[in-house]
Amino acid sequence: MCSKKKMKPSIEDYYVMQDDIMKQLQQADAIIVGAGSGLSTAAGLHYDGKRFQQYFEDFIQEYGFQDMYSAGFYPFETLEQYWAYWSRFIYVNRYDAGTRKLYRDLYSILHKKEYFVITSNVDHQFQINGFDKQRLFYMQGDYGLLQCSGPCHTKTYENESLIKHMVSTQKNLRILSKDIPLCPICHQPMIPNLRCDDRFVEDEGWYAAKQRYETFLKLHKQDRVVFLELGVGFQTPGIIKYPFWRMTAVRKDAVYIAINQEDVMCPNEIMDRSLLCKMPIETCVNAWMSSHLSKST
Repeated sequence: MCSKKKMKPSIEDYYVMQDDIMKQLQQADAIIVGAGSGLSTAAGLHYDGKRFQQYFEDFIQEYGFQDMYSAGFYPFETLEQYWAYWSRFIYVNRYDAGTRKLYRDLYSILHKKEYFVITSNVDHQFQINGFDKQRLFYMQGDYGLLQCSGPCHTKTYENESLIKHMVSTQKNLRILSKDIPLCPICHQPMIPNLRCDDRFVEDEGWYAAKQRYETFLKLHKQDRVVFLELGVGFQTPGIIKYPFWRMTAVRKDAVYIAINQEDVMCPNEIMDRSLLCKMPIETCVNAWMSSHLSKST
């Protein structure tokens, strides 16, 4: 059974909640962050609205697209059209997004702690904003990588120079035919390394990160661990949410913290060791930063 912890709307209760969360983070021997798309959205990387219109006005006029995410599933007639959209999508969300204050603040709070991040996000924001690459596990892929569409093999390929070239040279919502990325082994078209279907490639880097994550969990099995869930919904709960619940249940000193503007909940079995905050992530992190800075001065 799962329950939603009652949230009293008073300002006093809000500050008590933030103090409790910060205290748990400070007292933890290790912090395991589980990050979902809500974190990048809170950081300003919106896939709709003004940001979508700013970068994709021509695609909106031509195809009637409503947002970046759903547009990625459009059945383009040609690979030239497909890569005109996807090269720009990858560029604005991976190579031109810049650093984000929310991620930088989160790093300031965590970087002196024993931490590890598992995330379904594929925009590289953790690494861009200073997080140690060796403490990151990108479960769902990386906008910065290509793979064979077959796939005929499990190697991935960095795409930065190619993506920037396709963006700068595309015309009339198409790239040049000669720029279509093809697999160097079987010559089938390449696709972004994203877990969209059963073709997703888990390469050597993916397995190495998975091993580091599992090693970290074992190393801190007996410690006071905080499982900090940020912006994780129920689209793919088996990646972060359900494992966090399970590990909190079996580790007697573990604490589960969930921050999300949508409904937050947890099983009754771990309710007494959970802090559920239905608030904007940036509001919570700002409160933690204030507490963090006051204690460090």
